[in-house]
Amino acid sequence: MRVSAKVDYALRAIVELAATESGGLVKSERLATAQTIPPKFLESILLELRHAGLVASQRGADGGYRLGRPADEITVADVIRAVEGPLATIRGARPEDVTYEGSATGLRDVWIDLRTAMRGVLERTTIADLVARGPG
Repeated sequence: MRVSAKVDYALRAIVELAATESGGLVKSERLATAQTIPPKFLESILLELRHAGLVASQRGADGGYRLGRPADEITVADVIRAVEGPLATIRGARPEDVTYEGSATGLRDVWIDLRTAMRGVLERTTIADLVARGPG
C-alpha cells in the first residue's frame, strides 16, 4: 500500500486536533507548524476534511478548526476516504470489477483479500487510538 503525502498530512493534522488538550479551536498555522505540513497544502486538506464532516471550522479572530465528531468515532479509513476516495482500487476500478484472463484470473481474489485486510486495520483504528499511542 502506498500512502500519499496528502493522506499522511491529513492524518497528522486530525491527530493533532484530537490531541489538543482543551478540545478547543486550533488555527491552521499551529497545525502546520506542529506537524511540519506546508500551510497551503494543509488548507486544502482541511477543506476536504470539513466537507466530509471530520473537522469543523469557525471563522474570525478566535476561529480555527476542531474535530467534527469525537475522536473515537473517526477511523483512519474515514480520513483516507475523505481525501483520496476508496481504500483500494486497481487501475481506478473496484477489485470486484477487475477481470483477468487465463492463469491470472486468481489475481482478482488477491486484490479483494488485500482490500479486506486493509479495511480490517483502517476501519478498526480510530483517531483516539492514535492519540493514545502517542507520547505520554
